[in-house]
Amino acid sequence: MSALDVLDAEQWTVVALSLRVAATAVAFSLPLALLVAWFLARSRSRWRMVVDALVHLPLVLPPVVTGYLLLVVLGRRGLIGGWLDTHLGIVFAFHWTGAALAGAIMGFPLMVRPIRLSLEAIDRRVESAASTLGASSVMVWLSVTVPLALPGVLAGLVLAFARALGEFGATITFASNIPGETRTLPLAIYSYIQIPGGEGQAARLIVISVVVSLGALMVSELVARRIKRLQA
Repeated sequence: MSALDVLDAEQWTVVALSLRVAATAVAFSLPLALLVAWFLARSRSRWRMVVDALVHLPLVLPPVVTGYLLLVVLGRRGLIGGWLDTHLGIVFAFHWTGAALAGAIMGFPLMVRPIRLSLEAIDRRVESAASTLGASSVMVWLSVTVPLALPGVLAGLVLAFARALGEFGATITFASNIPGETRTLPLAIYSYIQIPGGEGQAARLIVISVVVSLGALMVSELVARRIKRLQA
């Protein structure tokens, strides 16, 4: 039996959807995470503590609560979701985009923190030197700050990807467990273990989850080491 024969078509759909949801979550989170991490690392605003608390709130709230709040705000009859659906045709609730949004929110604190720590570790004199050579603030940010913070950015991406890949509570509350639409790996595993005789199918997806997560961590470590060697 080949490796491709281990999973059936339905399970491959679950794997593909999970990767799509996790990748979308981190791709759309990254720009905001960079801005928020920079604000937390560099700003002395009185709002810094409030922003920090809001960023880390998903880590302490039960995921189901986060999913319910998303449903209230972005559901088809939600405060914002109704307007988005009516005027722009954008739907999150009970859609794969909702699963991506739930994963992005749950993984956002894990993306922001390592980026923030990397920014705090940068020698500000390097940035000042670039400014004295005539570089604008934007150019200093793009050519000096972000490259120096790359190990933290990469660590944040991997952590957020893994968190989005494994998100369950917020996803099932906000996006439901719809086969082929919102049923990601953790939801599929949960569904299989509720079915008599489904333990084997669940076990195969568990192995896939472990392999994908370990692979992402290993690639992240290899790339981080490469970046550090180039910066040395």
